[in-house]
Amino acid sequence: MFKRFFSYYKPYTKLFILDFTSAIIAAILELSFPVIVNQVIDKIMPSKDLKLVVLVSLSLLGFYIINTGLQYIVVYFGHKLGVNIETDMREELFGHLQKQPFEYYDNQKTGKLMTRLTTDLFEISELAHHGPEDVFITIMTLTCSFILMFQIHPKLAIITGFLVPFITIAMIFFNKKMTRVNTEIFDNLGEFNAGIEASVSGIRVTQAFSNEDHEKKNFSRLNNLYRQSKLKFYKTMAVSSTFNYLLMRLMNLFALLFGAYFTINGEITNGNFVGFILLSNIFIRPIEKINNMVESYPKGFAGFKRFVEEIDKPIAIHDKENPIELTTINNAIQYDDVSFSYSDGTKVLNKLNLTIEKGEIIAFVGPSGAGKTTICNLLPRFYDVDNGSIKIDDTDIKDISLNSLRTQIGIVQQDVFLFPGSIKENVAYGKLSATDEEIMQAVQLAHLEKVINDMPDGINTIIGERGVKLSGGQKQRLAIARMFLKNPDILILDEATSALDTETEAIIQESLSSLAKGRTTLMIAHRLATIKHATRIIVVDETGISEEGTHDDLMKKQGAYFALYNAQFRE
Repeated sequence: MFKRFFSYYKPYTKLFILDFTSAIIAAILELSFPVIVNQVIDKIMPSKDLKLVVLVSLSLLGFYIINTGLQYIVVYFGHKLGVNIETDMREELFGHLQKQPFEYYDNQKTGKLMTRLTTDLFEISELAHHGPEDVFITIMTLTCSFILMFQIHPKLAIITGFLVPFITIAMIFFNKKMTRVNTEIFDNLGEFNAGIEASVSGIRVTQAFSNEDHEKKNFSRLNNLYRQSKLKFYKTMAVSSTFNYLLMRLMNLFALLFGAYFTINGEITNGNFVGFILLSNIFIRPIEKINNMVESYPKGFAGFKRFVEEIDKPIAIHDKENPIELTTINNAIQYDDVSFSYSDGTKVLNKLNLTIEKGEIIAFVGPSGAGKTTICNLLPRFYDVDNGSIKIDDTDIKDISLNSLRTQIGIVQQDVFLFPGSIKENVAYGKLSATDEEIMQAVQLAHLEKVINDMPDGINTIIGERGVKLSGGQKQRLAIARMFLKNPDILILDEATSALDTETEAIIQESLSSLAKGRTTLMIAHRLATIKHATRIIVVDETGISEEGTHDDLMKKQGAYFALYNAQFRE
């Protein structure tokens, strides 16, 4: 774990050396002050040479000025090092999360992932800055100050340092305990953030059902759970700091009491006594720092531990070595004996066989849960098949790079997701390099132009989180415009026109039909009136593909499709 943590210092070796060296020099200069005071009292003051006293004082002032500059370097550049490492870890974690497939997010809470990306990494910055530096300087300062104290009076030095082993044992004990508590705090904070995210996102549902009191109770439960964890941490910290405080004050007391005794008996000079007291204060300072380490280190290590746990989760769907780049699609899509189950064991597809020729418009119909959406989601590898294979142009999609595969596929999903920016930004998401002319062309093809003209800021109108300021139909049209802009070889339309009124749906269907020419299109529809023009209609049920053919052919068979159609258009 330590080796892995220190690997993040590699890009910032120079910054680390600057910070570390400055901190060491500053600590050495601090140690020189008691030695100089000792010499001033014992050797310079008896000679009554005021000029020499002034000269020594000016030298000390020079030391302090240098130390001031070193302190600036340690505080600013040290924290810069910590923030850089924190930022790199967050970038790595975000990149890792971006690569995880749909199934990973099926089992995750958004709030928990937010905690992993934010709170878990906050304390790592402090740990990365102070960790190596504080440990080294603490050991160095304790050792050097003890040696200097030992040179003044060995017996007094041993008496003063007698309590250090007890403080060390206490630090190790409390550090382990607080690491465990901090891990619990992070876990509870993840649940807390997940609860808040769900409550805020679902506020409209909450108010519609008048369940505000229920949400308040749920929030209070999560809030108190987080509170209890933090109180447990601070209780442990309070016991640790008060225990160490008592031991450190006893060290001061021992230095004063026994130092005075040895001075009165003539074993040490007044200068030695004053120098020893100053050195004992320096000796105690790193021990006080240990208290801060006991508070911050467990937080940092608990956060890093959770970071490593997340990073080490394998990416289930990834590119093979030297994958094939798919530039265009020339032939058929083939599903060969495809079987698929979700992680909870739910079986969806069993040995499905299907061939889709280039340019075909395939419509999938059937009851909910039969696997229509799953068939489509397997094509861009949002999920991977358990058995069998899916091929494009006789090439297994697992041999094709994910980026090039998904670039060739345009998707309008049933649950439209829009980013909290402007209409223009959301349309441009289909092709980030698109020109204004290309964006406007896509807008026109999706018949979104009138909607934009009615908006206060036109195409630059901010639509709110998840497009809250747009109607359902407007959201769908924006999503369709985004797909028009992408202009892929394969289209997947998952209830793409489900939120449109009849008149608008007819217009969009006309646009989709023109776009589908020369392209392979997979449609999922419950409204059967929208798929009469399909090249082939495939009826999917629990057993797999039960029927396929054109609308007219299936109506003549008077089978499953005939029953679905009549049920929908009985009136």
